[in-house]
Amino acid sequence: MSTFRNRREFLALAGAAGTAGALALTGCGGGAEGGTESGGGADDKARPKRGGEFRALFTGGGEAETIDPHAEALAIDMARTKALFDRLVDLDSTMTPVPRLAEKWESDADATVWRFTLRDALFHDGKKLTPEDVLFSFARILDPKATSHFAQALLSVIDLKKSRGVGKNVVELTLTRPAAELPALLGTLGTGIVSARYLDPAKPVGTGAFRLKSFQAGRSFAAERFDDHWDGGAYVDELRILSADADARGNALRGGEAEYGYEMTPTFARTAQADTSVRIIAAKGSTAQAIVMKCDQEPFDNPDVTLAFKLLADRQKLVDVVLAGQGVVGNDMFGKGYQYYPEDVPQRQRDVSEARALLKKAGVLNRTLSIYTSSVANGFVEAATLFAEQAADAGLRIRITNGSSDTYFKDQLTKGVMGSHRSGAMTIPNYLNDRLLTKSAFNASGWRRKDFDADFAKAQSTTDDAERTRLYGDLQRTVHEEGGLLMWGHPDWLNAVSSRVRGVDEAPPNTLDSARFDKVWLA
Repeated sequence: MSTFRNRREFLALAGAAGTAGALALTGCGGGAEGGTESGGGADDKARPKRGGEFRALFTGGGEAETIDPHAEALAIDMARTKALFDRLVDLDSTMTPVPRLAEKWESDADATVWRFTLRDALFHDGKKLTPEDVLFSFARILDPKATSHFAQALLSVIDLKKSRGVGKNVVELTLTRPAAELPALLGTLGTGIVSARYLDPAKPVGTGAFRLKSFQAGRSFAAERFDDHWDGGAYVDELRILSADADARGNALRGGEAEYGYEMTPTFARTAQADTSVRIIAAKGSTAQAIVMKCDQEPFDNPDVTLAFKLLADRQKLVDVVLAGQGVVGNDMFGKGYQYYPEDVPQRQRDVSEARALLKKAGVLNRTLSIYTSSVANGFVEAATLFAEQAADAGLRIRITNGSSDTYFKDQLTKGVMGSHRSGAMTIPNYLNDRLLTKSAFNASGWRRKDFDADFAKAQSTTDDAERTRLYGDLQRTVHEEGGLLMWGHPDWLNAVSSRVRGVDEAPPNTLDSARFDKVWLA
């Protein structure tokens, strides 16, 4: 992996702006202190200014990096493709679909035929967006030979042979089954719209706010403002998205050699409190960490045992210690704050005596169990260790087993009866689909119930918004009461910016405004 591991190596590539020290950092939004912000600073309400170069740093992926919007897999890929391309639909901070290249959409009564009205937009080659471009994009995504296209399974519901363009600006998509969530599916990873003239991923033809200047996988990416962008165009003249490890990201921000650092550590966020050169942009509680219990294996095939383990967790202590307070407690359901999350479910509290009674009833007391974990993600080992201490209060002995960081997420599916689990931001239906159905590829908790599968399918096909919300809420309540997710916390998503940057939103990852650089500007 070719990420920059020191300041000198970073400056060798990022120094195209001239003098790296020329960006003198003075204050935070006009104030005297740095710290954590829930937005871009006090001057965000000032009139945005055009001009300048914006340098954003991400964890790199070496030669695996891509600017193909249908093969994007890494955060650095997504940031680059977001600059060059647009989707028909995107997701806001609550994972609700919002218009992008599609101005509006509607479906028939059973959600099997959808019509999307396209806005007036231009590709970087000057050609207008047409329904043919959209259909070409979906055909490319669904090409069975393209095994790296992430959205292929999600969009397989589209029947391309029966889909068509209607006039100059309407796309009609016919589906193989009802899908009331189609707009949300079109806002997920790997769904960017390309031109029907797009043949070579190295020569992208998109409608994005930036036009490519150069790209070298594992090293660099440079793009210039596209003045004819339908949403008004970017404020900065040039965007550079570079790869650097966590320490290099922090050092570059503090040294004035970068304007944005993606996914900073809680430790960096703490030290930034007293640093006037940077600000932390925190998307509160927007990801998830859990300990999973495999419901298809003894003793967790007994719902009393899974409930007992949930009652043993001191969630606030886990957040305070493992996340250094940078997060909120979880309630054993994914998607806190997102569309379809049942906010009326009472927060589960620690109850050691009730947990002990349930464990005694199930004959599990005084047994030794193990948690299969890994250092692959920040907090995994620490959370497993702390929870083992908490479980000891009820007489349980839990052993910590460490797996390989290189293969952990694959290995965890088949090893151990408990494991560490995390998820980035996604829609609740996508999470249920990917992780909690009988045939889900990433079913880390071994939750396999035909009645749950059937209820999920019913929710997917329900076109009435209120009824669909109720059905998804019921699914979440079932997971809360009987499932194998001990979702103890929702970490804050921590990014950092130079104190002279304005216009950065505190959006969760995988949403429209996350790592979005067409609205940023330099004070």
